[in-house]
Amino acid sequence: MKMRKRPNILLTGTPGVGKTTLGKELAQRTELTYVNIGDLAQEGQLYEGYDEEYQCPILDEDRVVDELDDKMVEGGVIVDYHGCDLFPERWFHIVFVLRTDNTQLYTRLESRGYTGKKLQDNVQCEIFQTIYEEAMEAYSEEIVHQLSSNTPEDLERNLEQIVQWTEQWMKDHN
Repeated sequence: MKMRKRPNILLTGTPGVGKTTLGKELAQRTELTYVNIGDLAQEGQLYEGYDEEYQCPILDEDRVVDELDDKMVEGGVIVDYHGCDLFPERWFHIVFVLRTDNTQLYTRLESRGYTGKKLQDNVQCEIFQTIYEEAMEAYSEEIVHQLSSNTPEDLERNLEQIVQWTEQWMKDHN
């Protein structure tokens, strides 16, 4: 594997925690490439069916990985997705799991039109730290970090922290 000059970053967490907001702003500040997996899947129709219960398409994980692999090897990519164990460990230099207060998350998801089982399951996912545990199992413990994502101040602090990490990584690897 060739040495990368720019790091790959995974932003993950329950839907509604602020991954997309953080990822898009981070891409602007770092000039890394932002990839939202939901958008990528929609553009390429990378699905293997439809989940009636949750009223959403089922991601074809193998096709997503195939679609992204060359870009990830080049480096300099911010990946935004609510799951994380589908991606190869070799892809990422750091993983950030965004966490949000349950009542705030409930309100955010409700405003997106989440109802019933889909709403409840996503809030429970946050309560039980499901995504964090998934990240800890899928990646080396040293590269997995939790970030609080409740307020605009949290967003700014997270941006500053990740920009600083990115700049340091680039100094250390170039």
